Amino acid sequence: MAVLNEEQEMLRDMAREWATNESPVTEFRKVRSSGDPKAFDDGAWGAMAEMGWAGVIIPEEYGGSDFGWLSAGLIVEELGKTLTASPLIATTIAAAAIVLGGSDEQKAKYLPKLARGEAIGTLAVDEGARHAPSNFATTISDGAISGTKAFVHEPHAATLFIVAAADGLYVVEAGKGVSLSDRKLTDQRSHAQVTFEGAAADKLASGKDSLLDDVLDRARILTACEMLGMAQAVFDTTLDYLKQRVQFNQVLATFQALQHRMADLFGDLAMMRSAVEGGLQALDSGFRAAQAAALAKAEANRVLHMMSREGVQLHGGIGMTDEYDMGFYLKRARVLEASWGSTSFLKDRFATLGGY
Repeated sequence: MAVLNEEQEMLRDMAREWATNESPVTEFRKVRSSGDPKAFDDGAWGAMAEMGWAGVIIPEEYGGSDFGWLSAGLIVEELGKTLTASPLIATTIAAAAIVLGGSDEQKAKYLPKLARGEAIGTLAVDEGARHAPSNFATTISDGAISGTKAFVHEPHAATLFIVAAADGLYVVEAGKGVSLSDRKLTDQRSHAQVTFEGAAADKLASGKDSLLDDVLDRARILTACEMLGMAQAVFDTTLDYLKQRVQFNQVLATFQALQHRMADLFGDLAMMRSAVEGGLQALDSGFRAAQAAALAKAEANRVLHMMSREGVQLHGGIGMTDEYDMGFYLKRARVLEASWGSTSFLKDRFATLGGY
């Protein structure tokens, strides 16, 4: 496990306490029942912003705390445990794009609003059914952008879109020329196809060819942090259930076959944590971040897929019902597995980065 300093421990504990007490899974049920297309609670998002979570990776001069990616990951992991619905990940990724690629003027214009939670950002990249960050039909003409992004996370409340085109990343503000078509995915969160028709676009000033890859690496690692929190919650909940459920006059946890399955999951969870925390540390140190991101997300895909499936199976019949929370983790898992690269895509990227 990563070695945390005192500030990081306090931040983790604060996030854990808030998520447990103020945003349990019952809060997600309320959001789902409300039918609000943005699929999160404004009060909860306001509380996160007030606690400074939206500005953790934003430099202090622009209103953030600049606590680093490990600190951001600790928060996201705790929120993942309770399936907290919020635009925190999407906004953090959008902020990272501006931190990495924006001019001083762009940073001064956008980052303070993102740090305060007044603006919500998201990343719009893929144009087809699969993650393919090298294939773009999006066009730019006289400072206006046109194109369609197939699956965008948290778009309904977004005020800023970081839009990928063949020649770089652009900041597009919600409004004229931006339209949404809802995408109802199994996790019942905010997703949409976003169409840009001559929308005003502000190109990020960075001339780095790797800017999009750098942003996607951060998206992969931060998404893997949410998946780590989910995997931990599924494991803990399943273990508690096996310890109290009686079948054939015996507690399920006493059956050796089930003990072996849980032991395997415990080992997988430890491997996942090592990969994800390694990714966060790579971002903070700047050492081999691309390889660490591919590894972290690929391992998160593998372990959460197995964990969520086993969690449902080991709960038996109730694991299949909407009345029980376990199915929510499985549904969210399947969406996140496909986000920013499937396991096969990430394995190929890791091999390519290694020169194979």
